[in-house]
Amino acid sequence: MIPYCFDRPAAVARMSGGGVTGAVSFFCRRGEVYVAADIRGLPREADPCKCRVFGFHIHEGRDCGGEGFADTGGHLDLAGCPHPCHTGDLPPLLAWDGRAFLIARTGRFRLADVIGRTVVIHAMPDDFATQPSGHSGEKIACGVIRRVS
Repeated sequence: MIPYCFDRPAAVARMSGGGVTGAVSFFCRRGEVYVAADIRGLPREADPCKCRVFGFHIHEGRDCGGEGFADTGGHLDLAGCPHPCHTGDLPPLLAWDGRAFLIARTGRFRLADVIGRTVVIHAMPDDFATQPSGHSGEKIACGVIRRVS
């Protein structure tokens, strides 16, 4: 369980792909959603003084299937906004030694908007400019957001 001030997540995406594992948990509080990611097995730099940055987004697809997670589709964009203001655009994951932890608060979506959608980790950092996806590279891990019962 991700250590945070809420008792239980309302939804969780179990991440996997190419040795990457972990969970992305969704907590609700006062009309906002908190996203907490705890990820292991990310590609590492040989130099211990270097870290890696990975694009991190909620995608419109409802399945992690297909070659290179192709079934995830593009970034979730319920409001028709350009990148990096898509509904599913999240802060990047900053990893040391193959591990990343992130907590972010968002008002861009309600939990109901993302249940059944996919969370994707990309091989490259998001440049926050290139359309439509921030030039964040191949999809290296995926999970489907499922409500916790």
